[in-house]
Amino acid sequence: MKFFDRLEEWLIASLMAMATILIFLAVVHRYASGLPIPWVQDELIKINTSWAQELCIYMFVWMAKFGAAYGVRVGIHVGVDVLINKLNIPWRNKFIVFGLLAGAFFTATVGTLGAEFVWEMAHTDTVSADLEIPMWIVYMAVPLGSYLMSFRFLQVTWQFFKHGELPKHDHAHVDGVEDAADLEHIGA
Repeated sequence: MKFFDRLEEWLIASLMAMATILIFLAVVHRYASGLPIPWVQDELIKINTSWAQELCIYMFVWMAKFGAAYGVRVGIHVGVDVLINKLNIPWRNKFIVFGLLAGAFFTATVGTLGAEFVWEMAHTDTVSADLEIPMWIVYMAVPLGSYLMSFRFLQVTWQFFKHGELPKHDHAHVDGVEDAADLEHIGA
């Protein structure tokens, strides 16, 4: 599972980085091509970046779908648990399991409906406006991301059954950066 987890994180980070770089280059191109520098202006006008916005939108859609699954895995997905935390432990645990299984069922349903939509879309000649790629490839983000999210809900449910704990995300922690308390424990 470590490989699968790292692949998920790498995909999300790569899509985010590529979209950011692409948007930056498109904006620089847009404004630099208007500069009165003869050679630069002539060369930049020859470059067509009309497809950049469409590609960025698709990359962010894929990133968001896989990012939602990542959010379930690490415990950063939004949840309202004020009332559930006030329940006694047996009832609290039952509601938590119900909520996790409901999330798994819902996202599996969205994945199945998305897969049916993609299947139907694949049998058409529909392509994107600027990139002219088949739209079923773009929409594959829905079933793949939803099924991954459903799997993550089931994974969290299993871990809750085994250990009685939900994943918690420490918003103050940044991987690779130690704070003063960490350094005191190390003895630095």
